[in-house]
Amino acid sequence: MEYMIGAYATAPSTQYWDQELEHNYYQELKSLSNIIGLEHPFVGQLHPYDDEWFLKNIDCNWQFIFTSIPGVMGQLARDPHFGIASTNEAGRQAALVFYQKAQQAILKLNSYLKKEAVSHVKIHTAPKITTHTQSSIQALITSLETMQSWNWYGAKLVIEHCDAYIPGQEAEKGFMRLEDEIAAVKQVNAKLNSDIGISINWGRSAIEARDTDGPLQHIKQAYLNGLLKGIIFSGASDKIGPYGQWKDTHMPPAQALFLPCYAENSLLTMEQIKKSIQQCNYQQLDYIGAKISLSPNEASVAQRIAYIKSITALLDHVFEVQ
Repeated sequence: MEYMIGAYATAPSTQYWDQELEHNYYQELKSLSNIIGLEHPFVGQLHPYDDEWFLKNIDCNWQFIFTSIPGVMGQLARDPHFGIASTNEAGRQAALVFYQKAQQAILKLNSYLKKEAVSHVKIHTAPKITTHTQSSIQALITSLETMQSWNWYGAKLVIEHCDAYIPGQEAEKGFMRLEDEIAAVKQVNAKLNSDIGISINWGRSAIEARDTDGPLQHIKQAYLNGLLKGIIFSGASDKIGPYGQWKDTHMPPAQALFLPCYAENSLLTMEQIKKSIQQCNYQQLDYIGAKISLSPNEASVAQRIAYIKSITALLDHVFEVQ
């Protein structure tokens, strides 16, 4: 199997920007034959630190999935009404402007590589639902119709489901329910004959449900509605520890097989990965991948790469025995 890796979450630049360290990290990423491409963070420009550096250091054969969540969370810190599902019109329009910048970043990357290099753009149904900030299916539908009318230069729109607002439960993201995201996407796809999809992040669905059944239910629900485009495996924990209790910290998987890199108390076990892919026909998906962080975030480039190798080896083992 070949995987999309959210390598930015494991990168040295999660602590500080060091071009030499980051260059060495990218060189090592290029040597991993089972990585088909990167899940790339969009924060308002092509690269968080240096567009030109990024273009010079990527593998020209990689595919890319843009994820907007780092940029969305940054925008929400400044404006809690920000989001494509916001009932606050100024907040909704601000989100559309943000995604237009993503469109231009895709054009810049494609122009440099002289091909359509970005397969998907992960969009997120902000804002966080509170007593003061609200979202609605209709607001999301209106935004999706607008965004679908734009030229995405070969990329498909996909809503990455984050943990939804649950009354009485502390949320990490607190965005829309999967049921509402599915309802909006199906209505837009039917009206526009479009192919907007849904992506599931294992850890975020576990955080929402406070249970490992959450990801299984979400994968199956999106798949049975004909919308599941991909699965990204990130872990989570129900225990207090370095990665937090029910925190969206991209926890590595639990110990399995002979693999040297893992996280104690991670709920993302080999058995859970197996159960997850059994909820759908995984061969029909556009992508499968992983995204992990290290906590405490103190590691050499070699150690960071070793964690990525471990989770891809774990995924390989699961798919080999299917």
